[in-house]
Amino acid sequence: MVTSKRFSLFDLVNITLLALVALAALFPFLHMAAVSLSSAEYVVRNQVGLWPKGFQLSVYSEVLHDKRLLVGYKNTIIYVLLGTTLSLTVTVMGAYSLSRRGLTFGKPIMLLIVFTMLFSGGMIPTYLVVRSYGIMNTVWAMVLPGLISTWNLIVMRTFFQGIPKEIEESGKMDGLSDYRLLWSIILPLSKPVLMTIGLFYAVAIWNNFFHALLYLREESLYPLQLVIRNIVVVGQIGDALTNNAYDKEGVMLEALKYAFIMVATLPILVVYPFIQKHFVNGVLIGSVKG
Repeated sequence: MVTSKRFSLFDLVNITLLALVALAALFPFLHMAAVSLSSAEYVVRNQVGLWPKGFQLSVYSEVLHDKRLLVGYKNTIIYVLLGTTLSLTVTVMGAYSLSRRGLTFGKPIMLLIVFTMLFSGGMIPTYLVVRSYGIMNTVWAMVLPGLISTWNLIVMRTFFQGIPKEIEESGKMDGLSDYRLLWSIILPLSKPVLMTIGLFYAVAIWNNFFHALLYLREESLYPLQLVIRNIVVVGQIGDALTNNAYDKEGVMLEALKYAFIMVATLPILVVYPFIQKHFVNGVLIGSVKG
């Protein structure tokens, strides 16, 4: 017998509110895409809404030929791959150790870790620490200062604590060491939380321009987001500004800024749908059992 699902008043209100929130979040993105793809005559008269008018790709041609964009992409990919790998590795080791109930001084260590969520040294002490370690103006300045997120560590620790003891005990009976148990049993069962925390780290590093602003001095090391920041906020259009893209310079500058933002945002958005399933499962499992 097939029964039709009826929506309650709460469901309808919930769907409506979520749709409005989604529309509010998508509107700036769609508007930037429309402006960057529209002809100058429509942009200058402010006639572009959510759909491009006078479709053209000349602005993107200018953007993709900007050398700073290519350098920024290369640096950002290096930072994301290196930083995400190291952050996940250290977070897994720390979370697995803290999830063991027999860990010596486990509770005091956990209290110290939670303490860092409430209080921190601040920007200037952190800058002095980074400088004292001699990693200023290097790749490590973009990786080591934010290597571990306390929140991600707690979520992963909670996930590990939710794995049944019987699974670990069976591995111990087979003679597995703690390292082999982690590698052969725990990690294969932890794909959802690994994908979730990995996405958190990757997005944080991808969007990180503040560390680059503080610790990097050479433009050859600038990540993509700092390049976009210099273009959008400071207005350093530079190589992308030519005479053949738009007739009016003001329109071209605005369209170029939007095009740069679109090019910088799309890659991380494309990755998300492929790990959405693991992302949702990882967040729910890591939070509900906490």
